[in-house]
Amino acid sequence: MTLHVIELARVTPAADSDFDSVLNSANSLAIPLTFFDLPWLVFPPVKRVFFYGLTESTHEHFNSFILPKLKLSLSLVLRRSYLPLTGRIVWDPNQPKPNIIVSQNDTVSVTIAESDADFSLLSGYGQRPVTELHSLLPELPVSDDSATAFSLQITFFPNNGFSIGVAAHHAVLDGKTSSMFVRAWAHLCKQHIEENRVVSSLPETPTPSLDRSLIKDPTGLDEQMIEIVTSLKHNKTGGRISLRPIPAQEPTHDVVLTTLVLSRVDVERLRERVKSDSRTRDKNLHLSTFVIAYAYVWTCLVKARGGSGERRVCFLFSGDFRERLDPPLPATYFGNCVFPAGSYNRKAADFEGEEGFVTAVEILSELVKGLSSRKIETIAEEFKIGFDSIGVASQFGTVAGSTRLGVYDSDFGWGRPVKVDVVSIDGERISMAERRDEPGGVEIGICMKKSDIDVVLTLFNNGLQN
Repeated sequence: MTLHVIELARVTPAADSDFDSVLNSANSLAIPLTFFDLPWLVFPPVKRVFFYGLTESTHEHFNSFILPKLKLSLSLVLRRSYLPLTGRIVWDPNQPKPNIIVSQNDTVSVTIAESDADFSLLSGYGQRPVTELHSLLPELPVSDDSATAFSLQITFFPNNGFSIGVAAHHAVLDGKTSSMFVRAWAHLCKQHIEENRVVSSLPETPTPSLDRSLIKDPTGLDEQMIEIVTSLKHNKTGGRISLRPIPAQEPTHDVVLTTLVLSRVDVERLRERVKSDSRTRDKNLHLSTFVIAYAYVWTCLVKARGGSGERRVCFLFSGDFRERLDPPLPATYFGNCVFPAGSYNRKAADFEGEEGFVTAVEILSELVKGLSSRKIETIAEEFKIGFDSIGVASQFGTVAGSTRLGVYDSDFGWGRPVKVDVVSIDGERISMAERRDEPGGVEIGICMKKSDIDVVLTLFNNGLQN
């Protein structure tokens, strides 16, 4: 494939006299990272790509109509409500922890490109070259002293459509916030197209809450998180740590991304399989679609890896904690508010055979139910256990995304996306989203070498047939 970069744009938030006066008086706006945000300084950016099909999209139509609408609506949505996305993470020597700093002239970088790649292949559900998908995603500049919060890439596929690639620093926002932003941007773009006017406000639901004072830290969790991150980065000087994340593994040409699909019927059949098992009949299990889907895919991944049944395997997920705090946070809180929950001391043999799936369901059920009773004071300990387990487990699984983020609800005025993928996954890290065209279904992204994926696909499909 050939990718031609047409423009490196800098999109400025639309003018807002009230907020401009605040920035002028203070020179910049500082938003402190909380103990929910700090652990994510370790990780590379989260990258997701949205594909939009437009079979009659010509160069002229894209450049004179689609692209200007996308830029204008982006400028509008950044104003005030999503202004932190224009900023960067900075750790001032005089501050105890990093802040998101937003200055008067900050912008969001938007790469405009054109590709001759096979749009139907890249936006499909089959095996797709990860190197080609990565070409549709922007870079997120980072140095020892500064980390960019957010960047975008809009790629045009002549006579096929376009894609929007999103790169987001996880210490600035979690999956819920990122999805909320894309939906708000799409809402403004679509409304402007339909009514041919500039929309000055957002609907109430996707307007984020930027109030960091809502996060209380009575037990020194900030300091604990900073100590954990410092240790992970092997900083022994006691000084400020580098803001560079642990490097992500570069994809090779033999690595592919594929999307596994569980229909609503598949999910229900798997749920009934658990209910009919003699070990679970008297148990009050949490049998959500997320638990069923994750348990099923995890057992396929463990079986596909093979090896000794005695080898140690670990898996975890992050649960939204907004409603579980006391008092609860607004559903639209901007930033990270997730609590990790994991199983760290299991053997591969626990997930093999006919009973492996049920075992995984039981574990995940208890973890999900246990979130409601978790004390926020334990979050640092939970993160440390998870981080420590990465280095000792032979297989470590995590989930990016959720079935509740509504990634397919982002219609910019040219229809819903034909496909949405999280590209920043590899190995046993999977992604999860709602199925595009069927309520109750699930889409699961897996990224690994083609030979390994073929084994997973065989186990996945055979298990559903049986």
